[in-house]
Amino acid sequence: MSSDAASAERQQQKVNEFLRLMPLTIELAGLPHSEPGKYYSDSQMEARALAIRTAYRVARQIVLEAAK
Repeated sequence: MSSDAASAERQQQKVNEFLRLMPLTIELAGLPHSEPGKYYSDSQMEARALAIRTAYRVARQIVLEAAK
């Protein structure tokens, strides 16, 4: 397998892991749903993205610890 193919496969594995952890991540982030027709500002979206990133790290750690 070429390094490009291996890299693409690893990237796909990371995406799959992220998507599998998404329900737990969203719950841990504790973000409220937006109201219909309400849009977030750029800074609000960045703050929500940061909360999701942090929650993903925690969710991933929970799964890794549970697998021990």
